[in-house]
Amino acid sequence: MKAIKFLLFLILLTSCSEKERHPHTFYYWKTKLSLDEKEKKALDKASVPYLYTRFFDINKVDGRFQPVAVITNDKSFQTDKQIVPTIFITNQTFLNISEQEIQFLAKSIHHLIQKKITDYHLKANQEIQIDCDWTAGTRDDYFKFLKELGKISGKGVNCTLRLHQVKDKEVMGIPPVEKVYLMCYSTSSPLATSDKNSILDVNILKSYLSKLEDYPIKNIEVALPIYSWGIVTNHLGKHKLINALSQSDLNNSNFKKVSTHEIEILKDGFYFGSYLNKGFKIKVEEITNEQLSDVISFLDKKIPQFNIIYYQLDSKFVINQNFQLICKFQGDF
Repeated sequence: MKAIKFLLFLILLTSCSEKERHPHTFYYWKTKLSLDEKEKKALDKASVPYLYTRFFDINKVDGRFQPVAVITNDKSFQTDKQIVPTIFITNQTFLNISEQEIQFLAKSIHHLIQKKITDYHLKANQEIQIDCDWTAGTRDDYFKFLKELGKISGKGVNCTLRLHQVKDKEVMGIPPVEKVYLMCYSTSSPLATSDKNSILDVNILKSYLSKLEDYPIKNIEVALPIYSWGIVTNHLGKHKLINALSQSDLNNSNFKKVSTHEIEILKDGFYFGSYLNKGFKIKVEEITNEQLSDVISFLDKKIPQFNIIYYQLDSKFVINQNFQLICKFQGDF
């Protein structure tokens, strides 16, 4: 009997390994389009044929729309993946916006996207992703913009979906799109004093998504974090971020370990590109495979199937990572 159970386990394990449970790819969020060897290798192994590429941000300054940090290109940026133009728009862009401004904004964004696709000879698919943390006060105008951009571009316009926009869907509204990208990170502010992991606290995520199965849009893709950072706290309790710090970066004779993920600086100096004083503290926040597995297992019970887009494609975050998800079997074999 034990031999039969073991054989069944091997069959299940083999069938699962042949096909990835949740096909994956990445967000590319750098200003300059460039891939090193580690990034190329990780992208080549990605099973989704798209790369979600940030083209530029949009903000409103002194009443005028402004593209910010528009991408530039490097010859090293070569991939067989289809590019999905992804645009981040600040919520304030939609405050007190007129109908004419909505049309102007949609036309301008479409024009700049097409210009970059043409200038850099990018193989783009027929989708545009808009990333905006809209609020109850901006939702109607933001939703009008999504419709207008789809009409002008002739492409499928989809958008990101934050945790609070799921939990408070009656107030936040349902965007007029066919597909949403659920952002399973930024569960709290890194600039607030807390002992929680601000990138991803699984318990907070589960509370926000407890009724995810009731969300009206059923075509949901999932964005998961693989990034890390350091939170610096000064003598006054104020915080700032240093991107891409990991636990190994804290191995320094000028640092005193305060806890598992936090150190205190013992000597004034330049660290990680910033001048930091004695007594400052640095807390590193990273994401573990256990956290990701926990989130995926939870989502499996809420939505029938989904692809995963990891944020973000960077050699520091993809090195030594195995994104082929391991199947887990429960029960007593």
